[in-house]
Amino acid sequence: MNTLNVTIGALVLALSFGAMAEGGGDRTFSQLMDNNQKAMALYAEKKGKPAPEVQAYRYGMKLDIAKVVNVTPPIRACEVVPSRMTYEDSTGKLNTLEYQVMGMCRNNGS
Repeated sequence: MNTLNVTIGALVLALSFGAMAEGGGDRTFSQLMDNNQKAMALYAEKKGKPAPEVQAYRYGMKLDIAKVVNVTPPIRACEVVPSRMTYEDSTGKLNTLEYQVMGMCRNNGS
């Protein structure tokens, strides 16, 4: 009986790690980023502007932000997660920055 319990416990643990390895969180982040990119492409089309290309933020970048168009909503996770901000610069060009933020987690006071 004890061997059966240990085997079942090991199987459940292996399956849970497999589900996490599948990228449940990664899939969620990817879907959120894809939805954001599609929404910003539609926004650009409505405004008669080219769709913004996603650019990775680098510390110390000089940003020319005239108007923030969209920021992805906070993600519930107790880890660093991707986020995006789309903005218009002073020339009216749309830009999208991808950067890392701390997810919304009960343990960090959020």
